[in-house]
Amino acid sequence: MNDLGDAHLRSWALRFMTLLAADPEDQLAWLGEQGVGTGSAVDEVLLLCQTWEGLVERGVGEQATLPVARAIGRRLGDFADAPHTGLWADDLAAEPVWGDVRSLARQFVLKELGDWRQPLPPADTA
Repeated sequence: MNDLGDAHLRSWALRFMTLLAADPEDQLAWLGEQGVGTGSAVDEVLLLCQTWEGLVERGVGEQATLPVARAIGRRLGDFADAPHTGLWADDLAAEPVWGDVRSLARQFVLKELGDWRQPLPPADTA
């Protein structure tokens, strides 16, 4: 992949990981009226984890983040097999998996950017 493509993928991954690391109230405010299904969110996070692995292999991400990205993928991999028909906003507080993902995402962002508290991306970019 070219440098511009990797830079774009890294930016997308960090925006999404920042959203995953945010406090639940901030996540809900970011989601607003968007009707994001839980299944779509899970699929997107699993894609993020796979993409990140390739970025790290190409030297675009911190090696120390790789075990954390893999842990997120494993945690959501089990959850992904269940049928999901609801909205992600409803599941953020109700499903313990999202608390686990939040904790891991904070570790990830801390390792990659030095502080997990980052501004949330514009609502149409993550």
